Amino acid sequence: MNRRQWEKLVPSIWIIATKQTEGHAYYALYAIDWKRGGRLSWEGWNQLEDLLQFHIPIKRKAGGRRSSSMPAAKIVKRVLHLHLNEAQFEELEQLFYQPFSKKRWRMFIQTNENQ
Repeated sequence: MNRRQWEKLVPSIWIIATKQTEGHAYYALYAIDWKRGGRLSWEGWNQLEDLLQFHIPIKRKAGGRRSSSMPAAKIVKRVLHLHLNEAQFEELEQLFYQPFSKKRWRMFIQTNENQ
């Protein structure tokens, strides 16, 4: 896929959030479109390998009707991997379902990216 084709993808940032609970890891995949304020999420994996095999349904163009899918393993180079505790994961969930705010998302990413 060339650069022009890759830029047609709607999500501009991908986040894999990992939450440790009682010795078990819980994985969730989030996609954020900064231009349109759109958010997508997929949750429920206990192993990273299962998440990477998941086929993500995506749109190739912003206004396009057609969609296709690609394995999550293809976006792993561009993904932001956050290791969160219970409170941080709750904050992420609340932020995801609140009205879209670039400022709040950037602050959350900056504070949790460095940990």
